[in-house]
Amino acid sequence: MTKIDKPSIIYMGTPEFAVPALVALHEKYTVRAVVTIPDKPKGRGKKLAASAVKEKAIELGIPVLQPELLKDQAFIDALKSYEPDIMAVLAFRILPESVYSISKIATFNIHGSLLPKYRGAAPINHAILNGDKVSGLTSFVLEKQVDTGQILIKSPVDILDGSTAGDLHDMLMPVAAQLGLDTCELLLSGDYTLLSQNDTEATPAPKVFRENCGINWNAPAEQVRNFIHSVSPSPAAWTLWEGQRLKIMRVDFVADGSGSPGEFKIEDGQFVVQCGKGSVSLIEIQVQGKKKMKTVDFWRGYRGDTSGKFE
Repeated sequence: MTKIDKPSIIYMGTPEFAVPALVALHEKYTVRAVVTIPDKPKGRGKKLAASAVKEKAIELGIPVLQPELLKDQAFIDALKSYEPDIMAVLAFRILPESVYSISKIATFNIHGSLLPKYRGAAPINHAILNGDKVSGLTSFVLEKQVDTGQILIKSPVDILDGSTAGDLHDMLMPVAAQLGLDTCELLLSGDYTLLSQNDTEATPAPKVFRENCGINWNAPAEQVRNFIHSVSPSPAAWTLWEGQRLKIMRVDFVADGSGSPGEFKIEDGQFVVQCGKGSVSLIEIQVQGKKKMKTVDFWRGYRGDTSGKFE
């Protein structure tokens, strides 16, 4: 295959996570168009707000397509008019074959795990939940079944001890940008080998919902920490305290305490909770109706009971 000097590239994405890759690809190749979700009502006023990718595309002067339905013929015709060599997808929607088959070379997706591990909507959350030491990203060619396409490049990343899902998310953003560049360069060179995924090694990573984020204090401290960190900052782990939900964003291990699971003590600026085995110290919390804060800051203004048990 002859290398293409001025490729036509279309980029598809939505959240802040997808912005650095858009910028990197545009700087190198000049992205022809961006596809993102329609504007959505946001905040108390329910004013329409654009996605982070749309805002950046407008800033860069890139045309933006916002289809309500991906199978809409007008949208498909608009895509075809750009005659894309490559379509790059990062944190967008599931594409129908009528869309991903438009590109001349390939449509590739960047996924937040080392596939086939953690197929699904929440790979970062599940990596933290399971206490993994290594995470990463995978670029792969889109196929009909979600997250099953042939692999182009894997980019492993070490997970720092005590990382939350938010920490890992931020760590992977620049990695995704570089992976987008490397994958486009590989596809445009024509000199690459696709690696099939081993379906027997696949593990699911379904979306995490707020109602499933109640903390089980009967679990060992390590599991409690991993669970809390896996859903921080959103949707956030919670426990009931004085009839209200207390969100817990970050914890650390402390020496084994005494008492039954869920019992807590607040002293010397520390908020320690007993688990099924071991205990944890709350580092960042959010009291219902207030902003997230460090426990040491919460302690300064706290006038309630310094011991008790979470419901």
